[in-house]
Amino acid sequence: MRLATFNVLHGRSLDDGLVSADRFRAAVAALDADVVGLQEVDLDQPRSGRLDLTALAAEALGAVDHRFVAAVVGTPGEAWRAAGTPPPDGEPQYGVAMVSRFPVRRWLIHRLPAAPTRSPIAIGGRVVLLPDEPRVLLAAVIDAPHGPVTVATTHLSFVPGWNVRQLRRSVRALRALPGPRVLLGDLNLPAGIARVVTGWRVAARMPTYPSTTPKIQLDHVLVDPAFRGTIGAVSTPPSPVSDHRPLVVDLVM
Repeated sequence: MRLATFNVLHGRSLDDGLVSADRFRAAVAALDADVVGLQEVDLDQPRSGRLDLTALAAEALGAVDHRFVAAVVGTPGEAWRAAGTPPPDGEPQYGVAMVSRFPVRRWLIHRLPAAPTRSPIAIGGRVVLLPDEPRVLLAAVIDAPHGPVTVATTHLSFVPGWNVRQLRRSVRALRALPGPRVLLGDLNLPAGIARVVTGWRVAARMPTYPSTTPKIQLDHVLVDPAFRGTIGAVSTPPSPVSDHRPLVVDLVM
């Protein structure tokens, strides 16, 4: 089973700063993955042409199931509020998504509160204090050919320490779903810390950011101790969208 995690930067290309439906579909199709966890996903956002990026990804992969879950309603960096109850149709949303070529038996959504204080972030050569955004964990019990497997995706906080807390909460939430379990996502953490915090196996150690010349790994595929298979091919292919590279991992179940 081929899995991929991809922080898509709302589908934007670094080449021209634009979001193109055709280019985004091609980028996802090139992964040729059975299950993909996507982060920084837009829905009905003016900056991405009000596209439904999750639906485009599902179309690109021939997925039979897909789901988008908003972390915020509004536009990050501008005006937004924490997502909760479904917003009115057409209101811009931003969050995570999963697409699967295999049927999904059950979905789970677990919300992760934002850090309570502003944190310093370097932007344009200066340091500014930014409020953190709430995050969300999306998990699916997938009816894979070899049997059920739980696959989850999330995008954790950039705030040091708070992202560790969110990762612990995510692992606890996933205990409610059957193993083996796999977590895909931009964890904003190095692999060693993710392994120690979770006790899970790091399926791949390859830099994913920045996309042009990757130097650090923010994007991970973690497998829990119930996974009895082996890790196959691993890659971080270049992509026409995003400032992250996708991480693609073959699991031999």
